Amino acid sequence: MSQLVSYLHFDGNCRDAFAFYQECFGGELSIQLVGESPMAGHMPPELHNRVLHASLTSGSIALMGSDMLGAEGLVIGNGVSLCLVCSSKEDITRFFDKLSQGGRVEHPLKEEFFGTFGDLVDRYGYGWMLQYSGGA
Repeated sequence: MSQLVSYLHFDGNCRDAFAFYQECFGGELSIQLVGESPMAGHMPPELHNRVLHASLTSGSIALMGSDMLGAEGLVIGNGVSLCLVCSSKEDITRFFDKLSQGGRVEHPLKEEFFGTFGDLVDRYGYGWMLQYSGGA
């Protein structure tokens, strides 16, 4: 089965962000630095402490990321949000509370006609929409 995974780009703080996401979701975190990779000899020393690739998996939640950017640098906009469809009221509340730490709540968790919903921008500038459609 194919899977769509969110891939987040950072400008030097990927390791911090993924440690934060691991605090929020738990799971297994894997981080490879440029300086620890076969690319190290081809990259300037100032990039060796940057994250070449990070992955976090916790159940059906999967995030990937990197500090490697193109010439345009990092541009975070409002064109994409990460939508986390939760499996329980406890999960949506826990994840919302953790992700909003140091960030900005756009819409607090609220019962809507389609279920519980809230959205926020985390401390790294990424938009998150959280939804739970099950019963109480």
